[in-house]
Parts: sequence; C-alpha cells; structure tokens
Amino acid sequence: MKLLPPALLIAALSSGATQAAETELWRLDCGTIAVKDMNAFSDNFAYRPAPKTLTNSCYLIRHDGDYLLWDTGLPLALLNAPTDPEAPMSATLTRDLPAQLADIGVTPDRIGRIGISHGHFDHTGQAATFPQATLMIGQPDLAAMEETPPPFGFDPATLNHWRTGNGAVEVVTGDRDIFGDGSVTMLSMPGHTEGEMALLVRLEKTGPVLLSGDVVHFHEQIGAKSVPAFNMSRAESLASMARLEEVAANLNATLVIQHDAADIAKLPAFPQSAK
Repeated sequence: MKLLPPALLIAALSSGATQAAETELWRLDCGTIAVKDMNAFSDNFAYRPAPKTLTNSCYLIRHDGDYLLWDTGLPLALLNAPTDPEAPMSATLTRDLPAQLADIGVTPDRIGRIGISHGHFDHTGQAATFPQATLMIGQPDLAAMEETPPPFGFDPATLNHWRTGNGAVEVVTGDRDIFGDGSVTMLSMPGHTEGEMALLVRLEKTGPVLLSGDVVHFHEQIGAKSVPAFNMSRAESLASMARLEEVAANLNATLVIQHDAADIAKLPAFPQSAK
C-alpha cells in the first residue's frame, strides 16, 4: 500500500472532519418570586429570617439553525400579577417568552426543543406556547405528572399537550447530549425532584456555562448545605449540589444559578447573547 505524503494525509483527514456547530446563549426573563423568609429553602434553619426575591430565568440556545428553550418560566396567568408581601411566596411575570423572542427575530415556531430542568410550574409555565417543540424532561418528573395528587409544585396542566400524546416527547434518563456533539448536555442531578437536571452549554468564546436548574436556588445554599424541606431527597440534593460545584470547578465553567438575581450579570444583558 502506497502511503500519502504527510501534507496530503492531513488534507485528506481535514476534508472529512465536521465543522463545529455555532452555539449561542441568551438569558430570558421568566418572572420573579418574592419569598417572605429565606428559611423556606433551608431544612437546617441556616439563615436569619429575612425576605428574598428570586429571579425566574429561562434560556435560549441556538445550535447552528436549531433552537432549544431551557425552561419556560411562570404561567401566563401571572402576567402583571401583583405580589403579596405577606404570602410565603408570591410570583409575578412582566413579559412573556414570545415577546422577548420577537426582540431577537425568533418566532415561537422555530423552537425545536424545550428542555425542562424539572417539573415545577415555574419552569413549565409557558411550555404550551411552543406546541411544535419536542419536550425533553427527566423520566421521573414526567411520570410524577400522573400521580394523584401530583407532587408539590407540579402543575400537570402546563404539559397537557405532551401528556395527551399531541406533542413529541423525549424522555431523559441520566445525562443526555442533546445535539450529539457535546455542545449542550443535560446533567442528571436529582434531589430537588427525582428528575432534576442541570444544563451544560459549551460556548466558543465564553467557555462552558453551567445552568443550575433548581439544584440550588441561591449561592448561600451551597456553603450552608441547606436543602429546602420540600425537596424529594436531602441526601440526593447534597450529592447533586456537590456534583454541580465539581463540574463547574473541573471545567472552569461559569456557574449560573437560575433563581439567584446576582447571577443575571454573569451573562450579557438581553437582547445580547453569549457566544
């Protein structure tokens, strides 16, 4: 067999290589949640009793010409709803997802996939706005939608389109490489719910970005090892919190805690994107 000269061999190998997909990430505003006492998120009473406002963030990821929406925020019924400072938790929404997508020229029908970090209503609220999208959700959380009554925080009606067989569903168990090239990966991190997921997005210029889902709700939880009493498992929650930190450290990734308002500034302000 005649061997190719090195220069021709390199050229031949290069011609068969696939070009890396262009990946882009936007942070979208999906509402706010006023919490009367931070200890609602701590089963070990780690905090001084004090109110805290959580942000509710969603994210749009472009993978070449494909669009993935990560979480769909609070329901439209809460659009411009007043908050009640005396309620344990009170949520409101100021802009819906289609209005924000219009700012960057993306119509709802272009969303090919919806990735759900977990089944709570503040992450599934506007899913029905994108009926053509394939729903990607952890298998235990999809199954929990059928329980009577459903677990705390679940609103099965938000996913009725997919639960009734009218929409495509991709059930996720374990970690899932969404596009098959390592650029966007759902990471299994149970505890808050049994199907809880985080999302790792690898960007060419920004580097890896790790979106927390509800593995943690704000940074203080990590140091205090505090777990909301409504989580499904304390042990799994702590293990997933540790994995979240380890992944961020090992990849030198930007960790974005989706409910922590302090982390909004870690990504460009909408309508700008991270690349």
